[in-house]
Amino acid sequence: MANSLRGEVKKLYKNLLYLGREYPKGADYFRSRLKAAFLKNKDETDPEKIKQLIARGEFVIKELEALYFLRKYRAMKQRYYDDNKP
Repeated sequence: MANSLRGEVKKLYKNLLYLGREYPKGADYFRSRLKAAFLKNKDETDPEKIKQLIARGEFVIKELEALYFLRKYRAMKQRYYDDNKP
């Protein structure tokens, strides 16, 4: 059981690290915060608590994706539509 959760945690970390490359405050800022968050919970052994933490990480992934889509949408809207016209 612990090995499968370990794999999920590693996959989650890699996904978050990949998504953090485009973070508005910079990749280095995101990487340091991500590392601190994972190190804070490194000694957790309860499988249910680990599953909760993984679910929270997946929620963060969804929030980051929404942030990036919104940023892209705003950039496209700004390029193609003039907000000053009535």
